[in-house]
Amino acid sequence: MTTTLRSGSAGAGHEDGGGPRVGVLALQGDFREHARVLAGLGARVSLVRRPEELAAVDGLVIPGGESTVMDKLSRTFGLADPLKSAISEGLPVYGTCAGLIMLADTLLDAIPDQQSLGGLDVVVRRNAFGSQNQSFETELDVPALGAEPVHAVFIRGPVVESVGPGATPLAALADGRVVAVEQEHLIGTSFHPEITGEYRFHAYFLDKVRSRA
Repeated sequence: MTTTLRSGSAGAGHEDGGGPRVGVLALQGDFREHARVLAGLGARVSLVRRPEELAAVDGLVIPGGESTVMDKLSRTFGLADPLKSAISEGLPVYGTCAGLIMLADTLLDAIPDQQSLGGLDVVVRRNAFGSQNQSFETELDVPALGAEPVHAVFIRGPVVESVGPGATPLAALADGRVVAVEQEHLIGTSFHPEITGEYRFHAYFLDKVRSRA
C-alpha cells in the first residue's frame, strides 16, 4: 500500500474517510513512522505543523526525536498554547520517547527554559538511559495489551521517575522503573513501538480516539 501524507489533510492515506482523524506532530523526529503505523490501522492521518491542522484532528501522536527542539519549534510555530488547550480539553494524545517528555507535568535534567505541554501527572527524567550508543531492546509485560510481551526499543529514552495519583503505570523494566503510563485520554511510552512492528500501543490509543470522537 502506498500512503500519501500531506500537511493539513485529515484524509491522507485513507481517502474513503472511514477511520478516525489522527494527526502526527511533524515539527521534528520520526513522525512518518507513526503515520505509517496509524494508516495501516485504518486511521485517516495528517501531519500537524499549524494550529488549524491541530484543530481538525480527533487525536494526536507526538513522536520520538529531540524534546528540546520540539519545544522550541512548537512555540515558534504558535502551536504550544493550542496543544496545551487541546490536551486540557480532552484531546487523546500518545507520546513516545520525546513525546512522553512533552506530555510530562514535571521534567528532570531539562535544559534552561525548556518547557513541556503537561497533562500527564508524572515526573520524567530526560535521557535516563544514556547516549545513543547505549540504546537497548527488551521485552515488557503490558497487561493492558494482553499476555504477549511487548518488544521495546529504547533510544536515549526518558524514564518516569514518579507517578502521581492521576496517572497509571502500564509497564516497567525489571528493576521497577516505569516506562509506560496512561492518564484518561493520554498515553506515554519511553520507547519506540513505531519502529519495531509493535502496533498494539497505537491500536490502544486509537480506541481512546474512537471513544472520544
